[in-house]
Amino acid sequence: MTRILVVDDEPQILRALRINLAARHYEVAVAADGSSALRQAADWRPDLIVLDLGLPDIDGVDVIHGLRGWTRVPIVVLSGRAGNEDKVGALDAGADDYVTKPFGIDELLARIRAVSRRTSVQEAEPAAVRLGDRTVDLVGKTVSGGIRLTPTEWHILEILLRNPGKLIPQRYLLTQVWGSKHVKETHYLRQYMAQLRRKLERDPAHPRHLITEPGMGYRYVP
Repeated sequence: MTRILVVDDEPQILRALRINLAARHYEVAVAADGSSALRQAADWRPDLIVLDLGLPDIDGVDVIHGLRGWTRVPIVVLSGRAGNEDKVGALDAGADDYVTKPFGIDELLARIRAVSRRTSVQEAEPAAVRLGDRTVDLVGKTVSGGIRLTPTEWHILEILLRNPGKLIPQRYLLTQVWGSKHVKETHYLRQYMAQLRRKLERDPAHPRHLITEPGMGYRYVP
């Protein structure tokens, strides 16, 4: 059964879409704000996301950027913003399609089917990752050599290792690990990344694998 995450701050739209999608044999989850959507996407791993742009906490375009830091799950934007600039911004951020409110349910369903047909989200996830001299077991949550990590260090590291080569934005990491109220607390990330490098990098002062992209975020380089 195809999983669809619907993100909108209007309860009546969430209810209507949940009923209509479930009636067509989709498995549906809903979120009313951006931070909840990012958490649901990471935990539930939907096959497709229907996303409103006008969310109460994080703008929908920022949610798209956060998602695209680690997943290619199809995103269909459903928004009252009808201007070309808004559409281009969402599509440039990584959305796959754009439907303007008010909308017809048949049109939205057709867009969902079309995007699902042309987009594959089956990504092989590694069970273990080599990081310099260490092997990180993502299933058993162990590191070779008896290295011990805290739960917060694991959370950050797992996001990076599951997305090799991809820039993971600071805002996304902060939201995922500490919640949307801490999106400006970049010193949290600096502290924990320093700890991870001390434990995992051969030369923590000159890291080769856990890389900082100044002002943007972090990247795992295999």
